Amino acid sequence: MTTAIFRTEQGRITGFIIEGHSGYAEAGEDIVCAAVTSAVRLTETALNDVMGLAAPVKIREKDAYLSLRLPGGLSADAEEICQILLTALMVYLSGLRDEYPAYLEVREQEN
Repeated sequence: MTTAIFRTEQGRITGFIIEGHSGYAEAGEDIVCAAVTSAVRLTETALNDVMGLAAPVKIREKDAYLSLRLPGGLSADAEEICQILLTALMVYLSGLRDEYPAYLEVREQEN
């Protein structure tokens, strides 16, 4: 099972950890893993390439593990857009979880 944990602090998403193989299908054919990875990559692209954050967001990646932590010192406008993008990712993954509940778990964790 893949587990996505969105870290929050006082109502704002500060980052996430996504780990584990979903087990829906073999590697290279697993649509759940592919959907999760694609959504994370889109979020990363929006944060870095579209928004052009002064301190780029880095996705840490290691076998079946992805993590992201927002940088500090964001302007109010950048913070608002980051929250929209991370909330959209959380909502998307939650919808995916509803379709494939045996393969994906999504939760929030207060720091």
